[in-house]
Amino acid sequence: VQLQASGGGLVQTGGSLRLSCGASGLSFSQYNIAWFRQAPGKERDFVAAIRRSDGGTAYADFVKGRFAISRDNAKNTVDLQMDTLKPEDTAVYYCAADGATGFRFTRTQYEYWGQGTLVTVSS
Repeated sequence: VQLQASGGGLVQTGGSLRLSCGASGLSFSQYNIAWFRQAPGKERDFVAAIRRSDGGTAYADFVKGRFAISRDNAKNTVDLQMDTLKPEDTAVYYCAADGATGFRFTRTQYEYWGQGTLVTVSS
């Protein structure tokens, strides 16, 4: 199983980026998929997740109303649309997969991880 995160880059405050997570050896329709992020010197924090059963979504408070997670079963991808970006959103963003029932919000609960993609928001 391999997850591949892409789409990171440099953007100005208030701008947008769209991250994408693809997979080989794993069907996203059968897994909960989440995005986490890790800023330098900080813990890896939950950002958003999409539930395998019904496509329900969950977000960290600090991204609610700005980020949106979505899944394309035909392409086997999960995207994270990030709008109104702030300098504090600067981090490496990781996608992760978990086969449990219901949402999981901590990194240790996720079985598979992508390599991360760097998002830098300039002020």
